[in-house]
Amino acid sequence: MYSHVQLALKYISYWIKASNGRGHGIHSPFVYDFVVKVLEDSRKERKKYRHIEKVRQNFSNSSEMISILDLGAGSAHGNAASRSVSSLVKNAAKPSKFGRLFHRLVKHYEIESVLELGTSLGISTRYFADALPEGQVFTIEGAPALASYAQSNFAKEGYQNIEMKEGDFSMVVPQLLPVLKGKKLIYVDGNHRYAPTVDYFHQMRSYSGEYDILIFDDIHWSKEMEKAWEEIKNHQQVRCTIDVFFIGIVFFRKEFKEKCNFSIRF
Repeated sequence: MYSHVQLALKYISYWIKASNGRGHGIHSPFVYDFVVKVLEDSRKERKKYRHIEKVRQNFSNSSEMISILDLGAGSAHGNAASRSVSSLVKNAAKPSKFGRLFHRLVKHYEIESVLELGTSLGISTRYFADALPEGQVFTIEGAPALASYAQSNFAKEGYQNIEMKEGDFSMVVPQLLPVLKGKKLIYVDGNHRYAPTVDYFHQMRSYSGEYDILIFDDIHWSKEMEKAWEEIKNHQQVRCTIDVFFIGIVFFRKEFKEKCNFSIRF
């Protein structure tokens, strides 16, 4: 993985080269619509996410320790056998603006089922689930103790549309892909290595329809992940990608007669 300095330099380069985050200069109608209706955040709407952010705050104040079985490429913050809940929420959970983005993606594109690879504490899972009250969110966690902790909290909070699966992604993903219904969103947040990431993409691609969405986390985390992202972007079935540095979003829509890849500030 890249060092903090390398990541900072990459982020600066991305910010300089990326398209404006308010849609200026973007000529694709689909991508312009994505920017102004999905990517742009509204302070007025943030109050509806307060209950999730309260959970995040409670986790941030928790010193409870959880055993971690790392099946992926490790963490930029260490690979301790056990970590505190507060450390996990600080270093592993996506910031709230990404949770809100996930929520808007589900709502705007009328997603009917979600598959998340990498539950951790389930902050992003909650954003997906709140956006999909009539649908189903499947989430996979490889660390047994962490999966159990997340599951118990989902139950306490009354979530009935989250189905928790514990196990190695390579074993669980093939079981879940055939049962996803309707328009799907699949979020890959774990096992940040080239070969598994590309393998997940090809598995998901074979089950993906024109209106499905794939999201890959930490696409600039390492040379391996950047290599995987480039391979995904260049696949003939992929029609449009949007790079907001920390995540990459993949669309298969046939309305794109020519393949297009965008980097947009977020």
